[in-house]
Amino acid sequence: MTSESYSDDFIKKILQETKTIAMVGASEKPVRDSNKVMAFLQRAGYRVIPVNPGLAGKQIHGETVYASLADIPQDVTGHIDMVDVFRNSEAALAATKDAIKIGAKTVWMQLEVINDEAAKLARDAGLRVVMNRCPAIELPRLSR
Repeated sequence: MTSESYSDDFIKKILQETKTIAMVGASEKPVRDSNKVMAFLQRAGYRVIPVNPGLAGKQIHGETVYASLADIPQDVTGHIDMVDVFRNSEAALAATKDAIKIGAKTVWMQLEVINDEAAKLARDAGLRVVMNRCPAIELPRLSR
């Protein structure tokens, strides 16, 4: 596990510039963290597009679920600023490769999700990377 540190300015800039988030690993179950974080981010003003192959075609918090990032319509993918990875560390590499393909600007890996190979790949492609953090924790912390 690596312990990357990010400046508050770096995190704040990402959160300020982000408008649309694709959440890989979104859950329809209200008890799951991804469901709670999705609802929080929507209340904070973000559009959050859920991605989960087992739920494709369903709705979570009013948004259609897509099986993969590649399945999100192009009129939306061109506007995805952040891919929020709510999967395990091993799955982060595939999500990162897909994030690069759709032209996302940031790959954000949730708490305990750390994948140095994915981070390097994303940075080499010009994306910003955050690992082992949660935007639903960072937003209130940085708005004090």
